[in-house]
Amino acid sequence: MKSEQEMHEMWDVSVGRHGVTRRRFLRTSVLAASALGCGGLTRTIAARAGTLRRQGKACILLWMQGGPSQLETWDPKPGHTNGGETKAIATDVPGIRIADNLPEVARHASKLCVLRSMTSKEASHPRATFLMRTGYLPQASVKYPALGSHVAYHLSDDEFDLPSFVRIGRSTPGLAKGGFLGVDYDPFIISSATRKPDNTEAGVAPDRFRRRLALAGDLERTFAEQGGRELVESHRKVYRQASQMVLSDRMEAFDIEREPGSMRDAYGDGETAMACLLARRLVETGVPFVEVSVGNWDTHDDNFSRTRQLCQRLDRPMATLLADLDDRGLLDRTLVIWAGEFGRTPRINARSGRDHYPRAYSAVLAGCGVRGGQVIGATDAGGVEITDRPIRVSDFFRTVYHALGIDADHEYMSNIGRPIKVADEGSVVEEVFTG
Repeated sequence: MKSEQEMHEMWDVSVGRHGVTRRRFLRTSVLAASALGCGGLTRTIAARAGTLRRQGKACILLWMQGGPSQLETWDPKPGHTNGGETKAIATDVPGIRIADNLPEVARHASKLCVLRSMTSKEASHPRATFLMRTGYLPQASVKYPALGSHVAYHLSDDEFDLPSFVRIGRSTPGLAKGGFLGVDYDPFIISSATRKPDNTEAGVAPDRFRRRLALAGDLERTFAEQGGRELVESHRKVYRQASQMVLSDRMEAFDIEREPGSMRDAYGDGETAMACLLARRLVETGVPFVEVSVGNWDTHDDNFSRTRQLCQRLDRPMATLLADLDDRGLLDRTLVIWAGEFGRTPRINARSGRDHYPRAYSAVLAGCGVRGGQVIGATDAGGVEITDRPIRVSDFFRTVYHALGIDADHEYMSNIGRPIKVADEGSVVEEVFTG
């Protein structure tokens, strides 16, 4: 933490004999933000429809980065050559069987709606990931917002002083962010759930912290008077929002050590377990969207052992998350999504792996009005073709927004000056809610 004198020196270096320039101002603002202990924290909670806020809906996305194999998770094919060594086990719902890699989740199938007929045409990681994160294919001219950014925009509360979109885990370069909604709706990224977020503690007494904020305002004033008023106002907004977060009592939500040892034990060990626990703490506190990244599922070789290991990391945490949300009365208003960018080929390659396969793959929904204990869609005996109820990515997004009460036809004015809907095309998969 830099002293007030050091901050004055930073200003002198930036301005000095040469006057104030936009570039120097931006550089100084970054340094000042770091000195305040809140560099990189940006969040605007805009007032949205009061009804949605009062409902307190939220979404937890369990993101399987790399493309998980549907045959080793939700759509096993035992007895078929394509099924390999994976077996199917019974769940708590008669007639529904899933892969033996998820025995604890199998006990909560009554909460799950398994979509076995997801389909798209995108087989490259970047394009498929963007599509399954935004509902749109990437374009150079339009910066489409991420799912979490849309949810934050519509469900966030202007009185809430924590980020409205939190992403936990490794952040792959190029992931969708706030897009044309602006940096206000970018995710607040936490690399690990086992430690507090970086730069979110003042490090000094609140009064001294506020004096530093006032000093930053003084530094900005000169630049504002020289023609940079609009830029200064944007930076002041960032500082104000970040400082509210740093000083908020709700920051305790990020500290999983405050959970009883018995609850931490219930979720299990490892980053995925603690990320799922943190996700529950955050939505319980009022964060509307939390994303947990689990990977890497890109199993071109050694698919069976690698997928088994990944499922072992996920099985207990996911099962406990569902039960924990349900026990606390949160599952009725929290949508839990399990998804990746595509599935894996039914045919096993020469390296005992499975390659990219968008033609037929699986996703899972639970909570927030979703009718559990059902499977929608089906694939043939070898998992090659969809035989019942194809679900496009656009249908999937329409269904997610319907569960959350967000109008998918709401139009924003995009960065290129034309209106763009929350979700393009597609239809709600009504069976998700009616069974």
